Amino acid sequence: MKRINDAFVFARNGGVLEGTLAVRELARLHDLLAGLDGGVAWRLEGYKGSRGEPLLQLTVTGVLPLACQRCLEAVPFELDVDSLLELVPEGADMSQDELEDDSRDFLPVVKELDVAELVEDEILLALPVAPRHEKCGLPGTAEAGDRVNPFTVLGGLKGKPN
Repeated sequence: MKRINDAFVFARNGGVLEGTLAVRELARLHDLLAGLDGGVAWRLEGYKGSRGEPLLQLTVTGVLPLACQRCLEAVPFELDVDSLLELVPEGADMSQDELEDDSRDFLPVVKELDVAELVEDEILLALPVAPRHEKCGLPGTAEAGDRVNPFTVLGGLKGKPN
């Protein structure tokens, strides 16, 4: 996978990288997936912002087979990541106002940047918390028929002496 030796120079020079990553290579996603087939396409573009700040524009597209939280079958999730990240030196002092500014996403970097790790991080941030099919019941509920309230037996005990 591609590593950028100096992310700040990459951004300042308007560097562009693009490629694909196999889902199998995204190890931190494996527990969330119903299968490891397929891949994602990514593009990373560097440039300078209006204030001269180094920026990275990352786009990631593809379809991930997320595991449904109800039936555990695959739920195809259309991935469409478009992140604008402002590079800051790792450990840089930032004001509270900067940290609370929701219009800016900061990416602390020493110098070197692992592109695959960045792509995986942004995918993880884009995933739903609990993916599931729109019309998916709990496993085994289709054959269960009428649901019995577990507290009806307790209602019969009410008022009876020990």
